[in-house]
Amino acid sequence: MATTNKIKHKKTPLFNPLFTVRRKRPQEVVPVILETGASEDYGLIDSGHKRKLERYGSYLLIRPEGQAMWQPNLDHSVWKKADAIFTGNPDKQGMGRWDFPHSIPHETWPLFWKKLPFLGRFTSFRHVGVFPEQDAHWRFIEDLIQQATQPVRVLNLFGYTGLASLVAARAGAEEVTHVDASRRAISWAQENQKTANLLDKPIRWICEDAMKFVMREEKRGKSYDLILLDPPTYGRGPRGEIWDFFDSLPKMIMSCQALLSSTPLSVIVTAYSIRISFYAIHELMCDAFTGFGGKIESGELILREEKAKRALSTSLFSRWII
Repeated sequence: MATTNKIKHKKTPLFNPLFTVRRKRPQEVVPVILETGASEDYGLIDSGHKRKLERYGSYLLIRPEGQAMWQPNLDHSVWKKADAIFTGNPDKQGMGRWDFPHSIPHETWPLFWKKLPFLGRFTSFRHVGVFPEQDAHWRFIEDLIQQATQPVRVLNLFGYTGLASLVAARAGAEEVTHVDASRRAISWAQENQKTANLLDKPIRWICEDAMKFVMREEKRGKSYDLILLDPPTYGRGPRGEIWDFFDSLPKMIMSCQALLSSTPLSVIVTAYSIRISFYAIHELMCDAFTGFGGKIESGELILREEKAKRALSTSLFSRWII
């Protein structure tokens, strides 16, 4: 819920023990499981044998899923109906190709989230431009913005193809700043804005290293009410800047803390494909927001199968809410 109460706490270094022993930690809620089930345009049909069978719009896709160590629930005949199957390439880590057992007219196709249209696309990294488990975050930020009693400025770091940015803009954000180091991702996000008929919405698309951007914004005295971070485990910026999750995230969260307005709403961190407990991110967020009030919710994002109802964990998250 939005608030107009001013934060009066002086911002201090992230790891200053002189302050962390005196200031009160935020209320803590752990573990929190945020679940995404079937919708009109997405469904986790089945999983097992380190693969998952998913429905994206009218297409059935099979992709690798290392955590699906169990047996598939559905008969093999169901899996044979897949329109696209991702096959990894051992010569290029993380990359591969798509096989199409049945004829697909286009490798780009329309998808929807709560009547918000965007584009799905087959990529060499097995992704299709959307992470459906983010539904929980999208609903959360949509509610925050719509219920806010103030204009809301949103910063979306590592924004990828822009779904969160479009959700925020459609919900009524005063301004959305979308940052990603990939020009291809920015181009895709702009296509999604056009597809969603949201060209009149105030979205800034910025292709830049996220760390450099937030440090420059801090020097300029810029501020935001809602900040989203979806960082990779490892990545490079447009000019060769290196992002390493364990080395870079603490500094990034500290910088984001410094960018918060006097009437903030939330900071949300999501982490994919990383071998740590959500408690590690939780404690990092607690350190960053000690003395700021509010609460920290941390846990996992999961997908729920349509038939067997088994849970497939996809990522870790932590979010500070005033």
